[in-house]
Amino acid sequence: MFTMVVGGLVVVVVGFYFVSMYNGLIQLKNNIKKSRSNIMVLMKQRYSELPKLVQVVKRYVRYEKKLLKDITEARSIYNKASTLKQKAAANNMLSGALKTLFAVSENYPKLQASAAFLKLQDRISTLESHIADRREFYNDSVNLYNIKIQSIPDSMFANMLKYKEEELFKASKKEMADVKLNL
Repeated sequence: MFTMVVGGLVVVVVGFYFVSMYNGLIQLKNNIKKSRSNIMVLMKQRYSELPKLVQVVKRYVRYEKKLLKDITEARSIYNKASTLKQKAAANNMLSGALKTLFAVSENYPKLQASAAFLKLQDRISTLESHIADRREFYNDSVNLYNIKIQSIPDSMFANMLKYKEEELFKASKKEMADVKLNL
């Protein structure tokens, strides 16, 4: 009788442990999905606001066609992208174009004084900052998840569930390089 009680207690404790492990993995996996979604929401906001910024800048900067073309092209690539890696590449391309755009705007005092430009520039800069924060949260979530599925005994349970390592959100080599401004 005592052995049955102890055996039953062991089964309950082991069962509780596996349920706890499973719930922990699910929570980490859902944090990754949530943080990825948050990044995409902010990127979509930025991409939807860019045409407004481009229109304001076009009024002042008629000859900076390549720059405006680069921004439009990056938006188009983003809209066609279907994977996180493709969207990240488009995001990196756009970030570089925006840096150049804001640097070029320094040569146009009227543009800098334009309330519409300043408001849009501030909004884009705010979105850029939020995207960076969300990328950091995403990478933290991925890192915690990857550690968990690689650690014993969680790794055995993760293998049974066919959980695979997630990829971090990375900056491209181009994005990490110094920005060359042709003013």
